[in-house]
Amino acid sequence: MKRVRDESLRQELMESSAYLDQFSFDVGSDAELFMVPAGEYIIKEGVRPEYLFYLCRGRARLFMTLSNGDVALIDFFSAPCFIGEMELISDDREVRAVQAIEDSYLLALPLRRYRDRLLNDACFLRSLCRLLGVKNYRNTVTFIRNQTFPLINRLAAFILMTEDQGVIRKEYAQVAEYFGVSYRHLLYVFAELVERGYLRKEKKSYVILDRAALEELSRDVEVR
Repeated sequence: MKRVRDESLRQELMESSAYLDQFSFDVGSDAELFMVPAGEYIIKEGVRPEYLFYLCRGRARLFMTLSNGDVALIDFFSAPCFIGEMELISDDREVRAVQAIEDSYLLALPLRRYRDRLLNDACFLRSLCRLLGVKNYRNTVTFIRNQTFPLINRLAAFILMTEDQGVIRKEYAQVAEYFGVSYRHLLYVFAELVERGYLRKEKKSYVILDRAALEELSRDVEVR
């Protein structure tokens, strides 16, 4: 995670993401700007964050380590949204890891200074309720579509959601667990997408060749 000292970019991102509208008081002077490269952590598992983050450009994923050592994907975030809000609300909540899928920019407020004020700000709490409602709805829809749609449609949507500059590099065992299918079945469907000419296999990664075809496959399973 790198602190970005570019005032014009900071102002641009605050405006384009409607960041200041999330609060009833002025946080503009204290909001720091960070850039997190793809694959690096925004929040490390088990480590309480020092900031309340606001993802203003980029995408990230939330995951947790299970008691048997397996890593489970839980959710995905796209800008704009808060990250670390659950750690703000609950001091005793177990901290889950959040990792950038692509190079991401985040505005950050230091929790030590702002925690009490945030928890007493009706405007911020309304924003948080909307965000949590969206996350809950998305998780519900994801569960339903996992029970309804073929894996090839769900995988196409997943690829478009998690690709980084047209490349998919994943822990495929985690992806199989996320979809509730076997590792072998997942690789079979990837192979089908390659055979159709939608993807190209390159060692441990896949490259998107036909984005429009993937978008067509994923259309029915998009969260609306």
